Amino acid sequence: MRIGVQVRAQDPVSEAGVRAQLHGRADLHVLPPVTQAQPDVLVCVVDRIGEQAITAIRTFRGTGTPKIVLVAASSDDADLVGAVEVGVCAILRRADTSAERLIAVIHGANRGEGTLPGDVLGSLLHQVGHMQRTVLAPRGLHLSGLSDRELDVLRLVAEGFHTAEIARKMAYSERTVKNVLHDVTARLGLRNRTHAVAYALRHGLI
Repeated sequence: MRIGVQVRAQDPVSEAGVRAQLHGRADLHVLPPVTQAQPDVLVCVVDRIGEQAITAIRTFRGTGTPKIVLVAASSDDADLVGAVEVGVCAILRRADTSAERLIAVIHGANRGEGTLPGDVLGSLLHQVGHMQRTVLAPRGLHLSGLSDRELDVLRLVAEGFHTAEIARKMAYSERTVKNVLHDVTARLGLRNRTHAVAYALRHGLI
């Protein structure tokens, strides 16, 4: 099955150039610029990953476009984090992107894989580490957004303890334990405490 690809760029020359690189491939179906069809992968070509590009990507995501490959000439650390936050699954530097490389990344994105240049990944890891050290840790939070207390409660739920038992072990009231579980499920959009435990286990939090 061919991958449906749509190309969007900030200027018509770049858009035409990328479309020409992808056109004629048996494994790709390059959709027209204006179409009602939903692409499998959207390729966005920008000069810089700035606020304008991130706003456009957020708009594309709002229409249901699932996977976005971003090809950019330049970026800074804050822009990289912003692009990842709005759902970009692959970032490529325009100067380093051949047709073969772009096609390989499109296939990877369609399979749900992420792609970042090595130094971009290093910048993101640095940003994440800085956020953990300076913003989250002083507030007793982890990158998951969960506090030590919330993780301890989930850990005890996972071990099979009931609310009253957890309250005794942690020297809390039962109401406090219930409030902690309610806050976690509401904040993460989970259905119940079982779902919360499954989420924590799946993400390696407990």
